[in-house]
Amino acid sequence: MTPRQRWTLRTEHTGYTVRLSPDGPWAELHAWGPHGVEDGPSALDWSHRTHFITPADAAPAEYVPHGLRPFTGADLIAARPGSDRGVWWSFQDAREEPGALRLTFTDDVLGLRTTLCYATVPGTDVLHRWTELTCTGEEELRLERLDSAAVNIPVTAAARLTYLTGQWSQEFQHTQLDLARGTFAMGSTQGVPGHAYAPWLAVQDATALHDAPAYGIALEWPGNWHITAQAEPGGAVRVRAGRVPHEGAVRLAPGDTLTTPRLACAFSPDGLDGLSRVWHRYERRLAGERLHRPRKVLYNSWEATGFDVDAESQLELAEAAADLGAELFVVDDGWFTGRADDTGGLGDWHPDPAAFPHGFDRFVDDVRALGLDFGLWIEPEAVSPGSRLHAEHPEWVYRIDGRPARRVRNQLLLDLGRTDVQDFVLATLDRLLTGHAIDYLKWDMNRPPTERGRPGAGPADRLDLDAEHVHGYLRVLDHLRTAHPHVTVEGCAGGGGRVDHATLARTDVVWPSDNTAPLDRLRIQYGFLHAHAPHVMSSWVTDAPGVFDPRPRSLAFRFVTAMCGVLGIGADLRTWTPGQRAEAAGWIARYKQVRDVIHHGETRLLGSPGDATCAVQYDAPDGRRTVVAAFSTGPLDGAPLVPGRPARLRLRGLDPTAAYRDAATATTYSGAHLLHYGLPCAWTADHDADLVVLTRQ
Repeated sequence: MTPRQRWTLRTEHTGYTVRLSPDGPWAELHAWGPHGVEDGPSALDWSHRTHFITPADAAPAEYVPHGLRPFTGADLIAARPGSDRGVWWSFQDAREEPGALRLTFTDDVLGLRTTLCYATVPGTDVLHRWTELTCTGEEELRLERLDSAAVNIPVTAAARLTYLTGQWSQEFQHTQLDLARGTFAMGSTQGVPGHAYAPWLAVQDATALHDAPAYGIALEWPGNWHITAQAEPGGAVRVRAGRVPHEGAVRLAPGDTLTTPRLACAFSPDGLDGLSRVWHRYERRLAGERLHRPRKVLYNSWEATGFDVDAESQLELAEAAADLGAELFVVDDGWFTGRADDTGGLGDWHPDPAAFPHGFDRFVDDVRALGLDFGLWIEPEAVSPGSRLHAEHPEWVYRIDGRPARRVRNQLLLDLGRTDVQDFVLATLDRLLTGHAIDYLKWDMNRPPTERGRPGAGPADRLDLDAEHVHGYLRVLDHLRTAHPHVTVEGCAGGGGRVDHATLARTDVVWPSDNTAPLDRLRIQYGFLHAHAPHVMSSWVTDAPGVFDPRPRSLAFRFVTAMCGVLGIGADLRTWTPGQRAEAAGWIARYKQVRDVIHHGETRLLGSPGDATCAVQYDAPDGRRTVVAAFSTGPLDGAPLVPGRPARLRLRGLDPTAAYRDAATATTYSGAHLLHYGLPCAWTADHDADLVVLTRQ
């Protein structure tokens, strides 16, 4: 094999080697793992191990179209209108640059050029993959499947898949299954990643230990998507991922190029916990310089006032929040005209003069005079049927010609794929953010597209409405970044319905779930932190009772849970006792002392919420401080599992020869002790969570 037939891309600790297959015109994976793994024979060469299928169906192919791969799942299905489906391509060339590779294949009969693209992400163990599809013929092409990439992972007997499932108020549930044979699929056609599944998957060998090497993928696409894993003949699992056209296919005109969403591929030899740190490091890089802005402690007034917003009650809450040490006050839904409940107002984004009788700017100035930044909630993609906007522009709403528009949550959805709708949203945000002293914007989306048509534009199957909406959404977020760089942007979609790397690259934090109950939230955050970094995880302290796990927990438990990410408060502070307020002020002060470690450090998940004791460990980049957020999820009475004996949390990643001091208890531990015996947690009925700060001596 000549050097031109094999290429290796190297990340910080891993290598990814691609070769041209000896069996046909496609590329296939030779090796993926720690540096040096590419030097031996491939662990994925099954081309001749099975019968009754084609070599392309058995190969660990990086990307193969229907035509070459007829049986076990193609990554691309294309045809000219009125002709048979299928692509039979030839290898054209390879272009290699430092950290990047492009492999091009052509089908001159169909008129299609396909380029497989690879790029490493500096300072991480993440590799981006995507595909560029160009119509080179004189007729348009119909693309029925246009995946971003396929990923091949060696296993012995079965693959252990870890993924994140849920529903509204129960997102990011850590879920596993073993796939020995057959197909596993998940995705969304709701126009957003959705609450049911996250566009993220981890794969391990099911026969290995829990901390076996882990491979991960995440699709960078805030629209319709799928991830499909197939346990293939010959002993591998092959994972395909990509966007899903809402209309069933995408038209590609002569001369046009379609670029698929990027698929981020990651590897860690240290299991799922190690893989989570790879993703965290990657998301810190996505944040760029904005990572170094302190994520301020916010207060959001929604749970205290709902739609009943007025200047007097909001200022009362702002004063209480400032007294606790909050740094940011956010007015949620209900601040604009026509918004007495969820049946009206959306689209008419002007402060309600009845709610702010002395003027909205006077109200904002009064909040800021308390030493607080100011923020607003907005739902730019939504419109109420009775709004002025809808009366003036009914054609801006998704609707099928001649059919009624369905209301979800008493609202309709704007067609953000239209440039005039984008321009309206941009103008609205510019007006609000330049006309008022606003530092924070919470972007919400509370309904999926249903009747996805564009009145007057012809049949929807001639359009690419899902992609156009995504591009409009990203255009607006990009504008916010450049035109209003001082504004912190929070992404939300009825909770965690739109969390993906495209959104995370353009926002500062995201809202994982509307469920803020203590034990429910702990499980949500446990799953979330497997895929996403603490600095993007907004979390509030509220008085909400449990939904799925109703067992009560202390105010301390709620604070420590919320401090695992970006701390916020959403309770009605007017009902809190002086003792609760004093306790809250203490927790906020402690959080400010360690949030740099939580947001910038290395995270380790110690146990799970299914254990009687679990924790999240954060290690400062310089190794000087370790912060442990510890929780008792066991008996309701808080009694130790063994009377007189505290629970213990074995920490990880410490220097066994160093000494670590807990100033709160005046106790010094050796690193070896903390690694071997663990950190003692003496839980009682009144002490069900703790934040321990260890300083390396």
